[in-house]
Formats: sequence, structure tokens, C-alpha cells
Amino acid sequence: MDEPLVRWDWIGRNLPEIQELIVDHVVIALVPVLIALLISLPLGLAGARWRWLYQPSVHIMNVFYSLPSLAIFIVLIPITGLAQRATVIVPLTFYAVAVLLPAVVDGLRSVPDHVRQSAVAMGFTPLRRLLRVELPIAVPVVLGGLRVATASSIALVTVGALIGRGGLGYLFIDGWQRQFYTPIVVGVVLVVALAVVADALLVTTQRLLTPWARARRSG
Repeated sequence: MDEPLVRWDWIGRNLPEIQELIVDHVVIALVPVLIALLISLPLGLAGARWRWLYQPSVHIMNVFYSLPSLAIFIVLIPITGLAQRATVIVPLTFYAVAVLLPAVVDGLRSVPDHVRQSAVAMGFTPLRRLLRVELPIAVPVVLGGLRVATASSIALVTVGALIGRGGLGYLFIDGWQRQFYTPIVVGVVLVVALAVVADALLVTTQRLLTPWARARRSG
């Protein structure tokens, strides 16, 4: 009799370990995105203000984004150590910046000039104009980039399993080495589920931050 694709008894026996892998995966995937957002916001603001700064920054990030993730992990091992979260977090942060930086700049540039001029005419300081006018209008574009960066980060974490720190990617390695497909199926399902949940949370966040968009659609 052929072995079933999923052994539910194996899942039950290994549930605590699977839960630990989920937590590890979430931390390794989301920390780079949060750091990248903190980096991309000021860089994007500078790039939107001074166009000469934007293109070189994007080119550098694109070059880094084109590098194979596994190769970068291996290069970082002597610096950050084998099987350390930082070995995976550092490259994923650069990848996320490569996605978020253009989104921030595009979002800020999407603000109509007449809106900025109206804010200036109303006496808004540059900081107040940024916080009250420009960033709220830029939110949909920025969060669009954040959704892409988050999904990519959740997927790329699994590659880190090849150096001993890849969250749910460990299930892929374990299943492949033993020719046992249950861990692989569980890993794939959970990675997809994490990406879907994260995307749903970001969509909800966008709706909360842009109530005028909901009012426009309902009207």
C-alpha cells in the first residue's frame, strides 16, 4: 500500500517543533521588513526631494537584489556566524529596501503639486505637511511595496535552512533528506498561510489608514 502524502500522526507528534519553527520563521521574515521600512522612509523622502540622490540609491539596491541569496548567506557566515538569525536577516533587509525604496519615492511623488501648494498656503510647516498631507496620500503605494517585500521575505527565509537557520525551510530539508513528503507539504502550506495572513493584515492596515478611500468607494 502506498504511503499517504500527509501523515497526520507525524504532524501531531511534532506539533511543538513545528510551532517553534513558525515563530522562528516569522521573526526572521518580519524583522528585515521592519528595519527596511525604517531605512526606506528617510531615504525615500530624500530621494523624492533630491532626484540626483534617488537613482544611485536604486541602482545600488537593484545590484544587491540581483545577487543570489544563498551566496550572500555564505559570505556573511564568517562575520555573523553559522546558524545565526543575523546571517539571514541582513541580506533580507537589503532585499526589502530594494523593494520599499522605490515604493516610498513613488508614493511621495504621487502627491499632486496643487495639494502641496494648498498645504503651504494654509501655513503648514514642512514636517506637518509631510505627516498630515504627503504620507497619508502616499500610504497606498508604500503599503503596496510593503506587501511585496513581506511576501518575498517570508518566501526567502526558507533558503536560510541550507545554512541552518531558515524557519520552516528546515521541514523542506528534513523531508528531502529522508524522502518523506509530509514535512515538505506542511512547510509549503504554512509558508503560504503566513504570506496570506501577513498580506491580509497589511490590506486591513491600509483600509484603516485610508478611510477616505472606503468612503469614496461606498459613495
